[in-house]
Amino acid sequence: MLVWKDDLAGVDWQELSELYRLAPLGDKPPRELELVFGNSVFRLFVYDAGRLVATGRVLADGRDCAYLCDIAILPSHQGQCLGKEMVGRLLRLSSGHKKIILYSVPDKEAFYQGFGFRRMLTAMAIFEDPAAATTKGYLAPA
Repeated sequence: MLVWKDDLAGVDWQELSELYRLAPLGDKPPRELELVFGNSVFRLFVYDAGRLVATGRVLADGRDCAYLCDIAILPSHQGQCLGKEMVGRLLRLSSGHKKIILYSVPDKEAFYQGFGFRRMLTAMAIFEDPAAATTKGYLAPA
């Protein structure tokens, strides 16, 4: 049975870091994850038999804009509608915002279109490592 939590109490940041690595969402150090989750308005953690198997979070200002980010599901739990449930719950928490945005892992856009997300024509970003972001498919070549 899956257990959903929304608070930071008891989060094992090292376990969360490993989830990110395996999902795969990259290498994110535990201290950085503690900071970004602590600064997020909404966050969800899903446990299966005490093991962290999924997470997601939302940065939001309470009215205008919410940003869904870091949806991570262990490979062993992917394909079981857990990601769909995670996004649905985060969208419900974010309701009331004028716009809800995200950027997808390349080739996963169709998944998010099923929730009503549409490609933005004017979205732009500054990445810490633009060459890596371009190689991974997040940025168009300059």
